[in-house]
Amino acid sequence: MDKGDLVPDFTLYDHKGQQRSLSEFTAAGPVVLFFYPAAMTRGCTMESCHFRDLAAEFAEVGAQRVGISADAVDRQREFAEANGFDYPLLSDPDGAVARVFGVRRKVALPGPLAALRTRRWTFVIGTDRRIIAVIKSETQMEAHANEALEVLRTAA
Repeated sequence: MDKGDLVPDFTLYDHKGQQRSLSEFTAAGPVVLFFYPAAMTRGCTMESCHFRDLAAEFAEVGAQRVGISADAVDRQREFAEANGFDYPLLSDPDGAVARVFGVRRKVALPGPLAALRTRRWTFVIGTDRRIIAVIKSETQMEAHANEALEVLRTAA
């Protein structure tokens, strides 16, 4: 998926075990959907906490933050509770939504990284479910939230 593409609606379970859909989120404003490889890992914790810490800034631009990974609902719940996240974490255990967005690796990484099948990409999605921006960085954990905010501020 790329800038301008229409994102198909999808429904997944959040960290509280409730079904949530993209159309539900976009009905309330733009969405910053960030894919991360694995809950409770160093990089993903840094990235997710940065999204948490910028809650007021995202509220100012009327955007919602939504995290998504292949982790099970229970693991997502543990991750959210351990870090005080104020936004939903979605569970995509079979990687179906990750494949739609093109962030699911076709080939596993070598060695201890083999479990990291999802790329660290962020999509800024408008209320019409069209992609406004795509942010790609596997190693710059703070870039995702910072760049998403800049895109939303510029679009306003």
